[in-house]
Amino acid sequence: MNFLFEKEEQQVKITKPDFNTNSGREFFAQYLYSKFNQILEYDRKSNTPVFKSIKSDFYKRFMQRLIHNPEKHFLIGISGESASGKTTICNTIKKATQRHNMPVEILSADNYFRDISDLIKQHGSFDKLLASGYDVDSPDNFDMEQLYDDLYMLSKGFDVKIPEYLVNGTGIVVPKAIPKKAQKIIVVEGMATMYGKVADLFDIKLFVDISPDIQEKWFIYRAQTSRNQNEENARKQLAYVREASKKYILPKKDNSDIIINGASSLDYFIQIIDYIYQITNNYIPAEII
Repeated sequence: MNFLFEKEEQQVKITKPDFNTNSGREFFAQYLYSKFNQILEYDRKSNTPVFKSIKSDFYKRFMQRLIHNPEKHFLIGISGESASGKTTICNTIKKATQRHNMPVEILSADNYFRDISDLIKQHGSFDKLLASGYDVDSPDNFDMEQLYDDLYMLSKGFDVKIPEYLVNGTGIVVPKAIPKKAQKIIVVEGMATMYGKVADLFDIKLFVDISPDIQEKWFIYRAQTSRNQNEENARKQLAYVREASKKYILPKKDNSDIIINGASSLDYFIQIIDYIYQITNNYIPAEII
């Protein structure tokens, strides 16, 4: 990515177009299109490319969105299988964008799980609830109406308070617990970003792809280090989430605009974010992001 930075530094800054006009926004869209192609060209030469595939009509839809609907806040949905790296990528985005003071808010769609604390109490534990055949990953177990309403309000520029699903085995949901600001860019991660009319809200839909071997390694490590599970229970749950993925996640993969490699270097991913920041701020003022 250093090659891209060096090339950019040699260029003369562009004149700021009038973004109150279609022609000004068309200029900006074409500028971003050319820079994104530079990133892709560089990425293809990487040992572990970030970008695996991009829908053929993505560029056209993206440019039309920038030109004809500039007031709407920009929504990016990140989905993928469990332990594919979605949360890690979002944490990386958060770290990189905070360093540049970029207008980005990040939230997890997993907070929209419905409260199942009573069911867990009835069965004795979360693991026993799963063993009973309860399909926790079914779209019916998300409050999709609330998720849609909150994302819609954010896209219109209104701050919201989202629920918090406690990841401690209790299944408790605390309503309106986490304040989220209507930043110009909203990044949402989780499988619920793929479902129903919620998916239609996103300007970009990303799918994080991962190999089964790496997924297994990451899943078991996470279960043991942050979710207080032993390896036996972790493997049982992994078997369950893989079956759930076949039903609910993998069939939606082809609906994604961009498929990225969850095993790519996070440092390399940060370099891409840094470059995006440079081309949209050093050469074009931040207010038009």
